[in-house]
Amino acid sequence: MTVETPTHLSPLAGWQDTFVRLPTGLRIREIPFLTQITLRATPGSPAARAVEGSLGITLPTPSRAEMSGEVKALWMGPDEWLLVAPADRQHDLIGQLRSAIGDEFATVTDVSAQRTTLALSGHLTREVLAHGCAIDLDPRATPAGSCLTTLLAQAGITLVVRGEAASSVWLLVRSSFASYVAAWLVDACAEYRGGTG
Repeated sequence: MTVETPTHLSPLAGWQDTFVRLPTGLRIREIPFLTQITLRATPGSPAARAVEGSLGITLPTPSRAEMSGEVKALWMGPDEWLLVAPADRQHDLIGQLRSAIGDEFATVTDVSAQRTTLALSGHLTREVLAHGCAIDLDPRATPAGSCLTTLLAQAGITLVVRGEAASSVWLLVRSSFASYVAAWLVDACAEYRGGTG
């Protein structure tokens, strides 16, 4: 008897053809299935320092992200970070973190299925997002490395500024809202179509 392995589809599996038809000033691609681990620990505590030592990073301060290594760290709250790594790393990463933390107080939770990630880039990125996001994406207000939990067209997102002048961002959005956000982004680009974007 043959047992079929279920197909693992990303929340935006059917959107790639739509994304390639956007104006030239905006590129969107989904980065599906990233490993996402919620870390809760007191900043500066032995547990937080153990995580930093194990991952070779410094946990970011409020409204910041540490994006330089293979494991990215996004500040989510006063004692909470989202650790983001390549796909299918959750079991190894959780084991590594729990081993490093030992008996110190912290929690490590796999939340990989909660969200998908949209990578936006191009000179229209900031302008398009301004149609539905109240965050000021001027580089003086939100320089590269900023990490903010906010709303985009009434959908909750985590916005990570990756490039100067918000020319490259990540939007982490709950899987159940991913199609809504994708549709909103495509619609928000309508005025830029026509070859001048």
